[in-house]
Amino acid sequence: HTGFILFASLTGLLYLTGLCNADKQNKAGYTAIMLTALAAFHSDSDLQTVLQLLRTGDVNAKASQAGQTALMLAVSHGRGDMVRALLSCGAQVNIRDDDGSTALMCACEHGHVDIVRQLLSVPGCDATLTDNDGSTALSIALEASQNDIAVLLYAHLNFAKRHETPMYAGFTHNDKSRITEKCHS
Repeated sequence: HTGFILFASLTGLLYLTGLCNADKQNKAGYTAIMLTALAAFHSDSDLQTVLQLLRTGDVNAKASQAGQTALMLAVSHGRGDMVRALLSCGAQVNIRDDDGSTALMCACEHGHVDIVRQLLSVPGCDATLTDNDGSTALSIALEASQNDIAVLLYAHLNFAKRHETPMYAGFTHNDKSRITEKCHS
């Protein structure tokens, strides 16, 4: 906790002096914003420090290794508070990493139901995107046996498309088969 506060405070102070570039990647390919996405904060003061740092750089920058964004890192580590902070600072939900995965796909794979809800509530969040292997958020949730998330995605997609297209709009043939199988088992 103290280490994070010191890191964020020093970064904020350095930025104000003009000597800090929040978008500069370290040797591992991560920016200060990406590293901040992994930290926990415990007070309003911590939150304000985090928000100040997030506003200093590009919250949508991709790491040089694997192309993950700060949002993807926060999602993968289950940092719902940081996901909220990043979204409030303009993090885009549909950016894809080098494997074609989105933050929503990461949340589905790791079983973070509350984060899936957060992401789905963002206007423009596209739950029908596919990764490089052709997997959707729904197929990833089903593959990871995240049935609660699969039901949530199914409901979201059906609600969004209810008046426009048939019940299984946005689903692949495999998704439809798996949903039918899960519902009847």
